[in-house]
Amino acid sequence: MAEASLYERLGGVFAIAAVVDHFSDAVVQNPMVGQRSDNPALREWHTKNLGRLPGLKFMRTLWVCAVAGGPFEDSATKPGSTPIGLEEAHRDLRISPEEFDEVAAELGRTLDAFQIPQPEKEQVLAAFAAHKGEVIAGYVAGPKTGR
Repeated sequence: MAEASLYERLGGVFAIAAVVDHFSDAVVQNPMVGQRSDNPALREWHTKNLGRLPGLKFMRTLWVCAVAGGPFEDSATKPGSTPIGLEEAHRDLRISPEEFDEVAAELGRTLDAFQIPQPEKEQVLAAFAAHKGEVIAGYVAGPKTGR
């Protein structure tokens, strides 16, 4: 018998959606990357663009389901392949490596809150970390002033 996919071990789409919902709300409240962030672009997004949060939660859920081996496809994770891809979607936010790491830590805390076993937690965090270069591309390329 084949080993269950990460998607199955995480509990499928409904369990993944619950985790993403909690994680997304936690990021908004996170003092380093949320509404009180020193990064003006992140602070603005988390205060003035919350009407887009339900769609972002949907896209995050779809992405986790796809990378976990579920019956979904998310093509917006290839650099430069689409305007809603990770690189372009995050470019103007100028997310620093430290801010990315804090979002990863928030994801880890969320996975702990849902009592996700360590092997699955490590797989989810590794999938997230694999896209660090795309997410911080705007910070790396942008001017170092203004923050």
